Amino acid sequence: MEKTILVVEDEKAIADILIFNLQREGYQTLEANDGQEGLRLALEGEPDLILLDVMLPGIDGFEVCRQVRQASQVPILML
Repeated sequence: MEKTILVVEDEKAIADILIFNLQREGYQTLEANDGQEGLRLALEGEPDLILLDVMLPGIDGFEVCRQVRQASQVPILML
């Protein structure tokens, strides 16, 4: 069973590099470009890991992390 990693990153070039390398290693990926979309995908997409940027438009990474923690114990790596 493939693991899914959610990448929440507003800088397209960084997100593209992360996603390319994760997929090359066999991971499924989900992508969000802002905090609101990242929060939605974190709660609905049930990822196995979240790579979460701190500086995001709208809801920042710290707030996304706080809200995800209320509903899930998924591992989160802050970028």
